Amino acid sequence: MKKLFLTVIFLSLFLPGCTVNTPAPSSPQATPNIPTAVGNSTAPPATPAALQPSDTIRLPAPKYSSGFSLEQALNERRSVRDYADSALSMAEVGQLLWSAQGKTAPWGGRTAPSAGATYPLETYLVTANVEGLAPGIFRYIPDRHELVKIREGDISDQLTAACLGQTWVKEAAINIVFSSFNERTTERYGERGIRYVHMEAGHASQNVYLQAAALNLGTVVIGAFHDDQLERLLLMDTRETALYVMPVGRIIN
Repeated sequence: MKKLFLTVIFLSLFLPGCTVNTPAPSSPQATPNIPTAVGNSTAPPATPAALQPSDTIRLPAPKYSSGFSLEQALNERRSVRDYADSALSMAEVGQLLWSAQGKTAPWGGRTAPSAGATYPLETYLVTANVEGLAPGIFRYIPDRHELVKIREGDISDQLTAACLGQTWVKEAAINIVFSSFNERTTERYGERGIRYVHMEAGHASQNVYLQAAALNLGTVVIGAFHDDQLERLLLMDTRETALYVMPVGRIIN
């Protein structure tokens, strides 16, 4: 019996086409439903091949309190489509981005709830009129409260064209753009995860609305745009889906 076993092993190792069936590894046991996708998760977006120090911009630390109450922000929240020709400060930009997707817990929890803490959203900043920041396209990194530069130059005209000519896109000092890597959520929840992604975009955009009200700024959500055109313009990963555009500017008094 021992000789027969050794013969089989020899044939399986040295003769083509001969294999020995071995038991498949056992499937891992189900793990508790705990956060497994902190930060940029399992599908990180594409980044420039060689980032220079100047390509990463540290934002001013966000404020966690103000004299403007949540109730007042809820009462004064409006969709605003006319903006003054005035620059935003870096502090205001950082506060808006933090409200959208800022990190609020050591393990990576953010300002907006996410199904299963999968965090499918990515947040882009398109600048046109910001003090101390040249026009360009940036991606917000929640874990570090930083911007990563994707592309330089004013793309207001192209962004407006992608948004079906809505002029408030061009008139805004900045545009915040939300996209998603849907598979971060659908890997756990299947097709229903798409619904959860859309819910999360609503949570994040409402945060921006309320923060804008507290800063005496105006914004509006835009869902009408050419998907492919917008995704190409912002150099999004092929796995990303554009969801929302939010122009932000100073309210005309």
